[in-house]
Amino acid sequence: MDKRVGNYAFTIGVIIAIVMGLVSLGEATPWLASLLVLLGLVVGFINVTGKETKEFLVVATVLVLVAALGGAGDRLGGVEVIGPYLQRVFSQVLAFVVPATVVVSLKDIWNLSQKF
Repeated sequence: MDKRVGNYAFTIGVIIAIVMGLVSLGEATPWLASLLVLLGLVVGFINVTGKETKEFLVVATVLVLVAALGGAGDRLGGVEVIGPYLQRVFSQVLAFVVPATVVVSLKDIWNLSQKF
């Protein structure tokens, strides 16, 4: 049951991130952004476990590093016609992935500390 909740949280989070990037939702935007963060936390707590932890952390770290150091959001924003949409989608995906990454990282650190 928990795994199914995590799968739904992931799917819903990705859909909300894409929709928020493509469409202006007016007054609902702050609520949906908060929901993205909460869904990211749910995914981190429930959906990423065991063997997939390392792979998730590597992929999420690369995504965040490219966003922060590579200026991916700014570069995407410069693309003709679809750039602003790409930039907003990318930003919303990060709002979803970063909380999950923090939770999974802390869980992994906790698990490592239990081994010593």
